[in-house]
Amino acid sequence: MKELIELRAEILKALAQPTRLKIIDFLRDGERCVCEIFPAIAEEQSNTSRHLSMMLSAGVLSRRKDGLKIYYKIKQPEVLQVVDIVTLIVKQEISVRHELLMSA
Repeated sequence: MKELIELRAEILKALAQPTRLKIIDFLRDGERCVCEIFPAIAEEQSNTSRHLSMMLSAGVLSRRKDGLKIYYKIKQPEVLQVVDIVTLIVKQEISVRHELLMSA
């Protein structure tokens, strides 16, 4: 049981960072070369590679090599559902806060 909780926390931790969320959003449409990822998310290559490695070790991403190029993709499509649910929660929270401000 403890192992399952720790693995769940590791996956959520892998998603809980702005640069990593930008990477996930960029990979929504499928596999991309790392050479495409870092310019698209406006981050340094070394920083991007560190985040990609972290998500790879957490099981969020998979990678393959083709010659000198390294390609990443989202390993489990359900990851996108998790991100989308969090987005929905954030939008609802923004709406509630907006209503509270308007009624104050």
